[in-house]
Amino acid sequence: QVQLVESGGGLVQPGGSLRLSCAASGSIFRLYTMGWYRQAPGKQRELVATVRNGGTTNYADPVKGRFTISRDNAKNTVYLQMNNLKPEDTAVYYCHTLNTPNWGQGTQVTVSS
Repeated sequence: QVQLVESGGGLVQPGGSLRLSCAASGSIFRLYTMGWYRQAPGKQRELVATVRNGGTTNYADPVKGRFTISRDNAKNTVYLQMNNLKPEDTAVYYCHTLNTPNWGQGTQVTVSS
């Protein structure tokens, strides 16, 4: 089982940037498609972005052009660079290994002036 630990969340003003990291245990990390999801208060968890083991990426429409997902298989880490943040990006962000039950504990991102 892969264990996932997110970091990098915090409070940022609208228009600001944050970089989330997700460190994964296990030597087979490189085989999995990894994803970032988010859940705002009172809303369902939603997909933000995914990156396949070969590097192909996919983004939800609300974040296209602002967020960038990437991975470093040598470091067993997946990243989410978030630029031009908006108040509606406020949520708990989770790292997930697709097609497995593995989720991180989440990291809070708050965008507010």
